[in-house]
Amino acid sequence: MAIENRKVTVTVNGQERSAEVEPRKLLVHYLRDDLGLTGTHIGCDTSQCGACTITVNGDAVKSCTMLAVQADGAEIMTVEGLGTRNELHPMQQSFWEEHGLQCGYCTPGVMMAMIGLLKENPNPSEEEIREGMEGVICRCTGYQFIVSAVQKAAKIMAEANEKNDQKVAASQLVGEGNL
Repeated sequence: MAIENRKVTVTVNGQERSAEVEPRKLLVHYLRDDLGLTGTHIGCDTSQCGACTITVNGDAVKSCTMLAVQADGAEIMTVEGLGTRNELHPMQQSFWEEHGLQCGYCTPGVMMAMIGLLKENPNPSEEEIREGMEGVICRCTGYQFIVSAVQKAAKIMAEANEKNDQKVAASQLVGEGNL
């Protein structure tokens, strides 16, 4: 008896994408094989290493633990959706400047896990960053440069949010005729 494929439609990095997939296909394989988003790495297929971490509806998820059909209708972000070559996301820029990557294999998963952490806790302590990395294994480093990169990214992102809040407040005042 043949397994019938199912259509899966997701929004990945801001773009709607659809494909017919086998119901047992893992999300990591859908992203890599069907959509060509190879920044999401396959490290272990057992949910131990975290190299396949992405965000699904804003939450960090190990994509090897989720079926593609479970993501139908979801908003997904992979490392490819963070920034561009000309305009890096603060997390990418901080990893570059603080030497937060070694071989680079785990880096996309670490970045996406830390994006999830900063969504929940925009100003984490060193201990909270280290706890947030518990699901991601890097075999090349002692994690200190990663921690420094996340601290720097958190600071940059907080400053950007503060500027945006100030712009919104100013535009509301202008809109009300108060300036």
